[in-house]
Amino acid sequence: MGAKQLVKTTYLCSVFAFAALTSSSSMAADSGHEKILGLGQPVTGQQLSAWDIDIAANGVGLPAGSGSVGQGKLIFQAKCASCHGAEGQGGPANKLTGGGNLNTAGAVKTIGSYWPFATTIFDYVRRAMPYGAPQSLSNDEVYALTAYLLNANQIVDADTVMDAKALPLVQMPNRAGFVRVER
Repeated sequence: MGAKQLVKTTYLCSVFAFAALTSSSSMAADSGHEKILGLGQPVTGQQLSAWDIDIAANGVGLPAGSGSVGQGKLIFQAKCASCHGAEGQGGPANKLTGGGNLNTAGAVKTIGSYWPFATTIFDYVRRAMPYGAPQSLSNDEVYALTAYLLNANQIVDADTVMDAKALPLVQMPNRAGFVRVER
């Protein structure tokens, strides 16, 4: 088969494949104006609600539960230190504590130096940590870890207990370091 024949054959195969994918027998109407390929299955409300767990900066969406700095330290040692270091100083994964002033040379973006809202810590840890088992922590464990990380960054006292009422009130050092952009 020559090069021209190969190109023609490839083109025709592509046309036939596209035609098969877009034929009315393999497509379903969606909302009356879109067409989908008929792959997968519709997501149920229950399935969607399991992933609808984001937390707003002002604390909207925070669940019930609570945790102390002391509890968080124990959880951190058991579930986080192997990646982030014994005190959050970094390891194979990012440094979580310290960081310095962001206006200085060598500054590192950490929870204490960069993050503008304490609720973001809860949201991220709850959804994505620990790395090998995301969403495996209870709400109480996430509150405790958040309290510990805030304490390790010298933002809250060692006797702090974090919950849905206390967390949004925490003033992060870099809260004013971001400029709001309206879109």
